[in-house]
Amino acid sequence: MSVAVRVIPCLDVDAGRVVKGVNFAHLRDAGDPVELAARYDAQGADELTFLDVTASSADRETTYDVVGRTAEQVFIPLTVGGGVRTVEDVDRLLRAGADKVGINTGAIARPQVIAEIADRFGAQVLVLSADVRRDERGNYEVTTHGGTRSAGLEAIEWCSRAAKLGAGEILLNSMDADGTKSGFDVELIRAVRAHVSIPIIASGGAGSVADFVAAVEAGADAVLAASVFHFGELTIADVKDGLRAAGYPVR
Repeated sequence: MSVAVRVIPCLDVDAGRVVKGVNFAHLRDAGDPVELAARYDAQGADELTFLDVTASSADRETTYDVVGRTAEQVFIPLTVGGGVRTVEDVDRLLRAGADKVGINTGAIARPQVIAEIADRFGAQVLVLSADVRRDERGNYEVTTHGGTRSAGLEAIEWCSRAAKLGAGEILLNSMDADGTKSGFDVELIRAVRAHVSIPIIASGGAGSVADFVAAVEAGADAVLAASVFHFGELTIADVKDGLRAAGYPVR
């Protein structure tokens, strides 16, 4: 791997505040998104991901003012997701200060929107956010609404299809591991890696530096976490030092 591994803090935002829970439930306040964004930028984060976690389930738009104020504070790429359904939604977010836009529920409802966004803005701005869990048979399925509803899609097939339609990268979030700090789902990462060539951002389950290393070993191009950064258990530097020590290039 010659391209530097990216380390990405994730801001899960609800009603203008950063929140964090376990498996997207029992959310607790983690601070102001603008302040946290500035802190992570100063700490050396490679990118920031801003997810309006109730935008799709509450059927409302992403909070553009918070996005704008966050974008003003950071000088690293900012990915924004939540409630994105149309090319116009992407246009508005990019104008508000986003560099890339994440789409999940909107793409499941109408997959062709992936191609429309990629054609208009380029694949590099489009991140497919895939919330994946194991079903009762142990197969990987795509979910929506914070992991509470099955989308009726097999996860590896969906990621492969999205890549073919024009997604620039995949934010692969294990709903089973989310917030548990028990490690990334490396089997899931390997399975998707075997079928797509676009970058994979591993998400869900980070608890130690070794977890980040394991995700990259499994095929992730970037590693994303929230709780361990928000509550001071690990710093960006801790993760980068661990990746560097394991032989992976970092910025």
